[in-house]
Amino acid sequence: MLRFLLNDSIVNEPGVDADLTVLEYLRGPRNLCGTKEGCASGDCGACTAVVGWLESGQLRYKSINTCITLLGSLHGQQLITVEHLQDGETLHPAQEAMVNCHGSQCGFCTPGFVMSLFALTRNPPEPATDRKAHIERYLGGNLCRCTGYRPIIDAANQVLDTAAPTRDKFERNAQETINRLSEIEPASEGNGFYRPRNVDELCTLRARYPDAPILAGGTDLSLEMTQRLKRFDKVICIQQIADLTYLTSDKDHHYIGPCCTIADLVHGLQYLGRDLVNLLHRFGATQVRNQATVGGSIANASPIGDLAPVFISMGATVVLQSIDGKRSLPLEDFFVGYRQTQLLNNEIVREIIVPRSLPVAKSRSSPTSEGSEAGSPIADTLSVLKVYKVSKRIDDDISTICASFYLQRQGDRIETLRTGFGGMAAVPKRAHALEKLVCGKVIDNALIAKAGAVLAEDFQPISDARASAAYRLQLAENLFRRLCIETGPESIVSRVGEHV
Repeated sequence: MLRFLLNDSIVNEPGVDADLTVLEYLRGPRNLCGTKEGCASGDCGACTAVVGWLESGQLRYKSINTCITLLGSLHGQQLITVEHLQDGETLHPAQEAMVNCHGSQCGFCTPGFVMSLFALTRNPPEPATDRKAHIERYLGGNLCRCTGYRPIIDAANQVLDTAAPTRDKFERNAQETINRLSEIEPASEGNGFYRPRNVDELCTLRARYPDAPILAGGTDLSLEMTQRLKRFDKVICIQQIADLTYLTSDKDHHYIGPCCTIADLVHGLQYLGRDLVNLLHRFGATQVRNQATVGGSIANASPIGDLAPVFISMGATVVLQSIDGKRSLPLEDFFVGYRQTQLLNNEIVREIIVPRSLPVAKSRSSPTSEGSEAGSPIADTLSVLKVYKVSKRIDDDISTICASFYLQRQGDRIETLRTGFGGMAAVPKRAHALEKLVCGKVIDNALIAKAGAVLAEDFQPISDARASAAYRLQLAENLFRRLCIETGPESIVSRVGEHV
């Protein structure tokens, strides 16, 4: 029995298809047509709704794309649609702001924007957060052809400026909602939609139904249904397994559960540097990041997935599990061919382990210290992760190249370089020849020129709609040059910067 809270009503659905999307359900059986269908791929935001769930006894809310969310994943949660925002005759602040700021013209995209604004009221920016950037992230997954966005951004500012914007009927009814969600018992199966309660049940189901897809976030799996029109009579959902949803650290490693979302990762690994955070913010849009998972990104083995190159450059390990036990292997060895991995048909991705080996970098030159002349540079050290994503547009786009570099430098000399590249081969992989060439060397233009030639040994990229093979190779060389300029001391910058 699928049971969830649709707006403020408990819904019991005993026989829905395992692969039915939330959007199909709302616009079909429920006749809630305020939620629009646009792209059916999680790109336009017309279908945005908000999901509420319990975490440590408290309600949390997030925006989702209903077109790529399977209905079965809503068990024990609350689904809020645009029809339910109004409180009697009073518009919700998100709706009122769109009216006051003239944020709606043709109106097709308006429900999605309103729901993203509603999610914004539940997740306002922290005091130290850049409000403009926060608003743009929350609205970045919604497209509008009419307004030019300025009135909609004005509406977002009005919502945030409104005194206590979260004091709406949802806030007033929060305890009742908590009580009702708490009363919903976990469900393990419903019409081919399986919801194992722990890892042991999951491994048993995986062995019994090896062809059933694993649903974590569903942002990639759902495209098989909406774009390729595939049908699945069995789906194994793992979102509800607490033992797979975590991000913990000790002094040596980060341990990432496969159901950890990209949004969770932004907060959990942000201290690793601005480059990584910026990359994570470019994973789709907020609605996608709220659902897309680390395990899904790794297991689908896309050669243009942006997480794998970063984790490969950091020396990550992937842990696999089946009913027969666990095994671990370096992430770089996990990928064996285009969309092919070492994952057996009875195994799951159990954990990703990332070494915690990025000490804080020192500045390019040190201040006056005992035994040194005033203002004189001394040999500095650097250990840093640099990540570059090049795509046709900044946000919500597939990489032409994603390049990740873990660099350790002593003075002018590179001591260690580990790389990870996406978009350069059939699998995400390291540039071993480049690493061997530059380790122990002082960087100058001659070495960078050699690096460009060596990259052709590491990669034989293809030409496609995003770029030619020659462009990709040139781009990889340029990104290495950029790495040298951005991370090198002044002596390196002067040697490689004059041609940039």
